[in-house]
Amino acid sequence: MGLFNAIMGHASEVSIEKITEEYKDILVSGEHIEKAFKLIRDMFVFTNKRLILVDKQGLTGSKVDYVTIPYASIIKFSKESAGLLDLDAELKIWVRGEAMPIKKHFGKDNNINEVYQILGQHILK
Repeated sequence: MGLFNAIMGHASEVSIEKITEEYKDILVSGEHIEKAFKLIRDMFVFTNKRLILVDKQGLTGSKVDYVTIPYASIIKFSKESAGLLDLDAELKIWVRGEAMPIKKHFGKDNNINEVYQILGQHILK
């Protein structure tokens, strides 16, 4: 189901150990990765200090854009699904200064509630 979710644009959880090594050069002192999700080649990474959006560009994905969103810049967030039998859920995050929310899709095998809790822990301090 992981490949199907990737093809359909759904996020799948990534091993923290694997990406901690990969992203160690962009983490600041005292920062650690709490959760990470992958959308085909792109990723969004939740640390204890910020949300990092990773956008791999081009056919080979050799060009990478890293966008940092401090948790203090997130003004609201939501999760949406069609109900208990819905296989998919959508996470929306509104960032101060941006009109449109960031949208991420989760397949049935991913627990969107974990992401929702991480955001809540950081934003509702």
